[in-house]
Amino acid sequence: MTAAAGKRVIITGATGNVGTGVVRALAEDAGIGSVLGLARRVPQWLPGKTTWTGVDLSDEHTDLTGLFRGADAVIHLAWLFQPTHAPHVTWRTNVLGSLRVFDAVAAAGVPVLVHASSVGAYAPGPKDHFVDESWPTHGWPGAAYTREKSYLERVLDAFELRHSRIRVVRMRPGFIFQRESADEQRRLFAGPLLPRRLVRPELLPLVPEVPGLRFQALHTTDVADAYRLALSRDVRGAFNLAADPPIDAPALAGMWNARVQRAPLRVLRSALAVAWRLHAVPASPDLFDAVLRLPLMDCTRAGRELGWQPRFTALQAVGEFVEGLREGNGGPTPPLAARTPGGRARDVGTGVGARP
Repeated sequence: MTAAAGKRVIITGATGNVGTGVVRALAEDAGIGSVLGLARRVPQWLPGKTTWTGVDLSDEHTDLTGLFRGADAVIHLAWLFQPTHAPHVTWRTNVLGSLRVFDAVAAAGVPVLVHASSVGAYAPGPKDHFVDESWPTHGWPGAAYTREKSYLERVLDAFELRHSRIRVVRMRPGFIFQRESADEQRRLFAGPLLPRRLVRPELLPLVPEVPGLRFQALHTTDVADAYRLALSRDVRGAFNLAADPPIDAPALAGMWNARVQRAPLRVLRSALAVAWRLHAVPASPDLFDAVLRLPLMDCTRAGRELGWQPRFTALQAVGEFVEGLREGNGGPTPPLAARTPGGRARDVGTGVGARP
């Protein structure tokens, strides 16, 4: 690579919520020469410097090493959230697919690997103070998402020992929102039965306060900027990413001019479990359990070593997402599309969380 040519970057999962943000951020970066986006469904969207290749990471016959050869960095974002009723399917893509990516990075001699970890990789932690990147990454064993994120942390521990010349960066963001991801996230977590017209803050005089339900969020644009910065800074290791303030019932009530009402955790959890077993919602009660136990993260290291500062507050990110839900907003790629083939009827027909 010459200085004039700019870096050649490959992104797995480039058409999702974070992927589209990273593609946009790199397209505007003068230090990036080209971006190759890998995705199961190739979009018609053609941002600057970007080309696309259709890749399914669950396919063991895919030649990732050939695709990666000559790249200056691989950003690994690909992740399958559904089907929650078939965790062996998500394991095949998320864990085995990630192992293929890591092995191909080493075999192709790629000098930089930036991996999308998560706050979900962390062991249960405090809600009244913040933890840094040294907090244990044992995850919550009950949920497939947290098990998989935690497992890959252990894989990368061993990978870094074997391949010390590869600069490995692990991003651990909180919940990531933007307007364009609203309908995709509705499909992934709330399912087809959520009525769009009722997603209006003015219709919520009360915000339920659930013990333990306090989490961190940030805007897609901000997390994408952290990935961009990680390519140009000589950094390694993990970085917590989140915006202020932490999201809880009082914060939402203040934003929506509503009152806080204490809600019984056992009743809500039982209702979610019944709805999930009946295939009425795709988000499992185990994931809800994990969210209640997530620690609050200290993001000092990202500011100090990456020079990263979020431009959006957490409340702005959540507010934009809620507006997107109400308006049925989507993005320019198949995962983010507001209108999908078959619509909500297809979601019901495929068993809501039972099949991809």
